[in-house]
Amino acid sequence: MSRGARGGASREVITSRQNALVKGAREVRDGRDRAHIFVEGLRLCEEGARAALSIESAFFTGSLSDAERGSQLLDTLQEAGARLHEVSDGVMESMSDTKTPQGVVLIARRPPSDLAWFERRLAREVSGAPLVVVLHGAGNPSNAGAMLRVAEAAGAHAVVATLHTADLFSPKSLRGSMGSAFRLPLWAGAEFADVLAWCAAKKIVTVGTSASAALTHAEYEWTGPTAVVVGSEGAGLSSSEVEATGAAVRIPMRAPVESLNVAAALAVILYEAARQRGFQLADKP
Repeated sequence: MSRGARGGASREVITSRQNALVKGAREVRDGRDRAHIFVEGLRLCEEGARAALSIESAFFTGSLSDAERGSQLLDTLQEAGARLHEVSDGVMESMSDTKTPQGVVLIARRPPSDLAWFERRLAREVSGAPLVVVLHGAGNPSNAGAMLRVAEAAGAHAVVATLHTADLFSPKSLRGSMGSAFRLPLWAGAEFADVLAWCAAKKIVTVGTSASAALTHAEYEWTGPTAVVVGSEGAGLSSSEVEATGAAVRIPMRAPVESLNVAAALAVILYEAARQRGFQLADKP
């Protein structure tokens, strides 16, 4: 390495974009390697290092290792057993999923998001009435990530993503969630009907969102076991999907505005639920 090799780090700076390790990282970035996730950026990599991620390797530039925060992150990763690889700025640009790379990328094993794991996490971490978010058909990964962030910030206990929702562990979704994807119990790839059946079996009331609903989000009682169901960015939930849920709410809006961004709508609903439940959001660690 050009700046003094750490234990377990590459001895030489990788300068070829065709390097096998670099090509493998791009396969993860592009979703061709589904067994791993691509984590990029200093803040998000710090969150990944703090979470229970199984980090296999880290790619970094010399400017990152020269900075105090970057050096501390690399030390933490090395202690956790990750393989460290210094790369040139050009190689980092070829790997990056952003216009302005921050000089660090992690490759980690994809965290579990199956139903069995989800139920174990939920049972272990939730006491009292659960508040679950169901993302159905949210195709924009940045929006999906933002909704994970909103869910955690507003005190929701878990998130379910149906089959046609964006990958919650894609690079854009991870940037949108800013670490929430590492901490929240997630169930991904579920059929919509299976989610509704699971909620019914657990006595969790599903609440859809519809502009024609009789009740506003503030009139609904959110203190019981509840799953908030939101649809795609453009179409929302279909009428049949709303009918399949146990209840429906609408968010009042001044004309001529007819709709909100789905992440903004979810935030409005969840913070009302938090208010009713008496969550001490400011005191949450």
